[in-house]
Parts: sequence; C-alpha cells; structure tokens
Amino acid sequence: MSALAPIRFLATDLDIMETATGRVAIIVSPDGKFDVAGRRANRLTRGAVARLVESDSFAKIGAGKTVTLAWPAGMAAEALDILVLPRQVSALEARKAGAMLGKLKGSKPLAIMAGSHRKAAEIALGAQLRAYAFTEHKTGADTDAEMSGVDVYLGKPEEAEAEFGPLSAIAEGAFFTRDLTNEPANVLTTTEFANRLDEMREIGLEVEVLDEDELAELGMRTLLSVGHGSDSPSKVVVMQWKGGTEGEAPLALVGKGVVFDTGGISLKPAAGMEDMTMDMGGAGVVAGTMKALALRKAKANVVGLVGLVENMPSARATRPGDVVKSMKGDTVEIINTDAEGRLVLCDLLWYAQERFEPAGIVDLATLTGAIIVGLGNENAGVFSNDDAFCNKFLKAAASEGEGAWRMPLGKAYDDLLKSNIADMKNVGGRAGGSITAAQFLQRFIKDDVPWIHLDIAGVASVKADTSFAPKGATGWGVAALNRLVSDVYEAE
Repeated sequence: MSALAPIRFLATDLDIMETATGRVAIIVSPDGKFDVAGRRANRLTRGAVARLVESDSFAKIGAGKTVTLAWPAGMAAEALDILVLPRQVSALEARKAGAMLGKLKGSKPLAIMAGSHRKAAEIALGAQLRAYAFTEHKTGADTDAEMSGVDVYLGKPEEAEAEFGPLSAIAEGAFFTRDLTNEPANVLTTTEFANRLDEMREIGLEVEVLDEDELAELGMRTLLSVGHGSDSPSKVVVMQWKGGTEGEAPLALVGKGVVFDTGGISLKPAAGMEDMTMDMGGAGVVAGTMKALALRKAKANVVGLVGLVENMPSARATRPGDVVKSMKGDTVEIINTDAEGRLVLCDLLWYAQERFEPAGIVDLATLTGAIIVGLGNENAGVFSNDDAFCNKFLKAAASEGEGAWRMPLGKAYDDLLKSNIADMKNVGGRAGGSITAAQFLQRFIKDDVPWIHLDIAGVASVKADTSFAPKGATGWGVAALNRLVSDVYEAE
C-alpha cells in the first residue's frame, strides 16, 4: 500500500522551529492574532509574520488558506507556512486546512505548531490524507524514498494522539481504495484483487473468496455473463466484520469490481478506454471501508461483498440480444454489453439479502456516464427507496466533505426497461440513463430492505486535485460510509 505519512504528536518545543528542516507551519487567526509559536516565528524571521498580518492583503486570504514564506530568515526550514484558521472551526474545516498543508508538504517533513488548537487531530488527518502519491510503477531515487512524517507540536499531545487513533483508520482505508483504483488492469486482475482482500484476515475480517463453480451453483448467471469473454476468472469476495451485538443484522456494502471494462461486444471507443482501470471503484470503496472499520474495531456488524470480473470481447463473450437468468430468477435481455455493472450488482444484491438479511444495504458502482453529465465530478448520485436511510447517509457524507446528491426514482423510468422477450432489458435508453440503471437494481431489492445505490462514476477518479487527494483515485466514500456506520450502526 502507498505509504502514509507517519504522524507524531509531541509536546510543544519552540526550539524545533529554528532547526526543523522541510516545512514548518504556524496557525494565525483571521484577525491577525498568533500564539506563542507565531511570536517565536516572528522573532526568527525578523518581523516577517507581523508585517504579513498587518498588510492590506492579509484580510483577503480567508480562513483555511495558507501563505508561504520561502527560505525564511533565521530558520533552517525551506518554508514557513502560515495557516489562517480560527480556534472555533468544524472538524471538516480543520481537516481541509490540514489537507492544504499536506499538499504543500509533498515528500518533505512537516512540523505543525498547533499550540492549543482543539482540532489538531483533524488537521493531522487532513495532512495525512492529502500527502498521497501512487508511485508503485515509477522508477528513480525520488520514488524509492520513504514518505517523510508530520510532527504536530501542541500542549496536550496525548489527548490529540488518542483522538487521532480512529481517525487514522480512515486514511488507511482511503489509501487502500486509492491504490486499488489506481492500479493498472494487468496488475490488478480479478485474482490479484481477491488475494489483496483475502490478506485482510490479518486485521480481523472474515474473508471468503467464491470461485466460478460456486457462483454457478448459487445461480449468479448475470454476474458470470459479464466475465465470459475474459481469461480472468470471475470471483465474489465476502468480507465480514462482526464488531456489534452477536446475531444482530449487519449493514451490507456491495461493490462493482470490473477490473477492466472494454464494453465487451458493445466495444467502447478507443479514446479514454485506458480510464476503465477504475471501473472497479465501487469494490475499492467497499474494501477500503471494511479495512477502516476493522482497524478502528468498529462496534457494528458490517458485511462487504464485491463482484470481481473483467468485461472483454471474445468468441465466448455475451452478445447483445442474449437472455440471461439472474440469481433471483428474473430474466434479462442484454441490449448493450457495456451496461455490465448492473448485471454484476443485481446478483450480488440478491445474494446479500438472501444470505445475510441485512438491516440496510448500500451498493457502490462506477455505473453510468450519465451521472457525470448530470452531476459532474463534485457529487455522487444517490438513489434510495427509504427517505430516512438516505437522509442519514447524506448527513454522513456532508459531515465528511464528500459530495452526494439525491436523484429520483419512479415507475415511469421503470417502464423504460420493458423487454419483448424477457422480464426486463439491461438498459432503458440514453434519457435518464443513471436513473434507469438504478431502477434496474431496485428490482433486486426486497420490499422491506432499506437500500441506497451510489453511482460514483464522477467521483471515484478525477482529472484534477480535490481537497483531500491529488488527481487520480480519490477514495471517495470511505469516510462517509465509516461515518454512517459510526452514527447509525455502532453498538453503544
């Protein structure tokens, strides 16, 4: 896994400001007041900090932003970062501020003079989340160097360290998701993906890997139909975390894991097809969330299920016009083999309900390009059959700064899936494409099961930096799902 920047919480040591290498950060309030560390920095830099906060431009900087003094006089550091942040801020605001420091940090060591700031642990988490680099397949001395750490100096380091413990599990889970999503398909095959998940037995998860014979016996014909054209065997991985009350119904997380999507016989255009290494993003988020829950020993029962397949064209591949029977027993006319994710999910959703009788179910998938047209890269599309359940997730996502927007469901959209020769088609046309995809999935949800479908095609991997990640895989969803579990399912 990509290395996390090590975080240390240390008792305030003003002398370190003179000798620390890399970068040093101090915190200044929006009204220009600074603490004892700021005063020391001001003396070392011969009044540069005071001149900055007294300047007309300081008021335009804004809370949560930073100003950098490069190679400051009187200090060994390459840069002094002045973070403008009030004492009374939300956890999310503090996390975003820390992420700015993490972005500036790069591979250099960073010393944050947090003083008595109440959100020091959140600042540290933000810095850790943003200081990410996927260098597995790059060569050179720079990529071989160990990730330098972040030292946070404050008055009560033991309190911040205790608070940071469960928060660091979020970073571990997000990094795991990012690494999986960034991996090329020739490395992250279905078998390799399953192997990496199987290794999470070491942190207390119960893991099962179901092979094609077992899936056929279960009747997962729609899932298996997606991988017919590939030499990589289709697999389902089941991960269980049993941290709650024994026998209590779990929350089920279900993820689409198409390790590469050519579109199958309905072949995609060549331009941009290389991005389809991220079509397993839903499975990646499920895996990262399960890792985070296990690492922080969540007091909840959660099961994660991922369907790992590769969608390739060959003489064995499923064709447009084929009819496939699902595990539920419903038949599906395949109109477009590039609408394969819903075929993976429908069998997984039914299996999750039949086996685990979950208290609620959340599926995640890079399912449609239509959701990107509708919401861009700022929000995932949220579809649900249960208002209360949906609102709890939306609240969790908002508190973690992960964009999510509820989309509609309705019978009129459902009617677009009618088939002349089967129970349904796998596509409903271009209009409302993300909605008809969700309507397809809803047919595999039992009436009494609260369900959320998250279409993460626009947020799983992006072309520009986000608040907490460099361009590429974001790890979107790990923090929100972890918060949902914490807020709703954790045993008291």
